[in-house]
Amino acid sequence: MKYTAIALLSLALPLSAFGARPEHDWDRELKSAQALLAKGDYAAAYPGFERIAAHNPLAQFTLGLFNQNGWGRPKNPVAACTWFEQAAQKQVPAAEHYLGDCLAEGIGRPANIPQALAWYDKAASHGHLISLCSEAEYYIRGKGVDKDVEKGIALCTGAAQANSPPAMIKLAHYYQGDKDVPQNLAAARYWYWEAAQRNVNEAQLRLGTMLANGEGGDVDLDAARQWLETAAADGYAPAYLPTAVLYANAPVQKETGALAPEHLAKIYLWTEAAKARGSTPELVASAEKLEAQVLKVMPASWRPKLDQQVAEHLAQHPN
Repeated sequence: MKYTAIALLSLALPLSAFGARPEHDWDRELKSAQALLAKGDYAAAYPGFERIAAHNPLAQFTLGLFNQNGWGRPKNPVAACTWFEQAAQKQVPAAEHYLGDCLAEGIGRPANIPQALAWYDKAASHGHLISLCSEAEYYIRGKGVDKDVEKGIALCTGAAQANSPPAMIKLAHYYQGDKDVPQNLAAARYWYWEAAQRNVNEAQLRLGTMLANGEGGDVDLDAARQWLETAAADGYAPAYLPTAVLYANAPVQKETGALAPEHLAKIYLWTEAAKARGSTPELVASAEKLEAQVLKVMPASWRPKLDQQVAEHLAQHPN
C-alpha cells in the first residue's frame, strides 16, 4: 500500500490517544512544518521538524520518514532507524512498528528478531494493528523464531478481526495461495469480501475474480462485475481490463442474440481506460484486441461521448 507524506504522518497518533500526558502540544508545534510538507516543500519542511525534534516525538518520527523515503534528500535507512527509535521510546505507534522493521532487518545494528517482534507487539497494543501481521510473518516462515504457522495466522486474524483492512488483505493472501499456509479459498474469499466492503480496491478486484471463477464458493458473475467495476470506477487501473472482459462475457440478449448496448459501451469504456493506463505491452495488446471486437458491432456514433467519459474518468484519477 502506498502512502503520501501526510498519510504516513497521520499514522503517528498523538500520545494523548494512549492516555499519556505530554508537556507540549505536539501537533500545534508541527503545524507550520506540516503545511510545508503537505505542499511538497521538503527543503523548507525538514528544518522545521528538526528544530523541535529534541523534545517532540512526532517530529522525530517525521524525520525518520524523510530519511526512509528520500523526501528531498538521499535515502538514509540508518538515520531513519535512529529517528524511529527515539520516537518509539515515546510510544508513537508507527515508529514502534518501523523500529521493529529496523531490528528485524539489521539496519544500523545486528538483526534481532525477538526484539523486533516485541516492538511489533507494542505497536499493535497502541493501535497499529497491521504490526500483528508483520509479526505473524516471522512465525509462518520460521525466521528467527520457531516456525508456528498456527500462531502466525492467529496473530494476523486478530488484527483482521479488529477491523484492520490491511490485515484482512494479508490474511486473504495467506489463505489464497501461500507455500507455508494450508490453502483455504473460502476463507480467502471471506476476508477479501470484508476488505472490499471497506473500499480496498485490491480486495474488490481479487474478490471479483474469485466470484467470476467460482473460487471459494459459487460462481456469481453479477456480483463479480459489481466488485470489479467498483474498483475500476475508483481509478484502480488493474481492474480496468478484467471489468471489460466480464462485460464481454455477459449473457447475450435473447431477442437479438447480441450483447446489450450498455454492455458494449462498458467494454469500450474500460478497454480504452486499460489502454491508457496499461502497465505492460501485453496488457495493452489484450485491451486493443478486445476493443477491436467491440468496434465491429458498436455504432461509431457512440464513440465521441464515450471518449469524453473516458477522458473525464482519467482526469479524475491521474496516475
